[in-house]
Amino acid sequence: MSLSYEFSIGSVRAKEKSLLSSSDLEQMIGMKNEAELVRFLKDKGFGDGNTIDEVISSNTEKMWKYIKSIAPDEEIFSTFYLQNDIHNLKTLLKAIMADREYRDLMMYPVSIDIKVLVNAVENGKFDKLPDWLSDAAQKAYKLLAQTNDARLSDAVIDRAAINKMLEEGKRSRSEYLNSYFESIAFYSNVKIAIRAARTNTNAEYLQTALCDLEGFDKKTVIDKALTGTDNLIKYLETLNTCDCKKAVAAFKENPGEFEKFIDNRLISLAKKMCKLKCEGPEPLLGYYTACEYERKAVHIISGGIVTHTPTDKIRERLRDIYG
Repeated sequence: MSLSYEFSIGSVRAKEKSLLSSSDLEQMIGMKNEAELVRFLKDKGFGDGNTIDEVISSNTEKMWKYIKSIAPDEEIFSTFYLQNDIHNLKTLLKAIMADREYRDLMMYPVSIDIKVLVNAVENGKFDKLPDWLSDAAQKAYKLLAQTNDARLSDAVIDRAAINKMLEEGKRSRSEYLNSYFESIAFYSNVKIAIRAARTNTNAEYLQTALCDLEGFDKKTVIDKALTGTDNLIKYLETLNTCDCKKAVAAFKENPGEFEKFIDNRLISLAKKMCKLKCEGPEPLLGYYTACEYERKAVHIISGGIVTHTPTDKIRERLRDIYG
């Protein structure tokens, strides 16, 4: 029997009640060690395992199993697999070409079978990969082989992935997905440009790494980045796209606040466009986003506990959550 969105949305609304709350996060911040945090998360039904990494991995697996079981159209989630596909390809390029082990570094779920990626890299032939990735993978392979420039090689693949996300966002006819991927692409460009300005990166890298976007003048950004961070920041302060002015203000406070602002903007999109919807795929997409940010919160808290970071500092680093 085919599933309906009416059933799926009802299921998701009930499932949302088991997401971690602000009070849960506050309780976690005060824990003394990783073992205590692991016990708490297992008791909450977050995931299984003996370490935080194992618990988070278990949580991810459970999330995808649940989503696949209730989604009328699983294809709507396929674009989110791209991040794992791209991670796997970049990892395989470096590992296989350096004759290093890679099996434990692979991420799931995927839309491109690992064996297909391995065969492509081992033989230096990428025609069996999806059309959106094959040319970029071939170029990245040659760059790595000829110049050993891993950053430029990665940039070629990352740009292909961003372009694919933008394409799929438009094709999905989901206002949320379109806005989400446009924000991802815009801030990917901004972060690349700022990093390049701070490290005196050349124009070739910027031309390769930056994708073409509405509301983002690529030529001007490159020109400003090549003259230093101050000039670039002054220009970015004039942009209204994706709340760029506010993001730059956060960056001027400190880079950590900049990253936090971007994450908070993305979760706010989900809360605004998915949380109260009563039809279509958005409530399911919102639940997926909620789970992603839940795991991010666990990462931040566990990292703070392991490094004995003061609780107020951990609290400052936390992003907003869906609940």
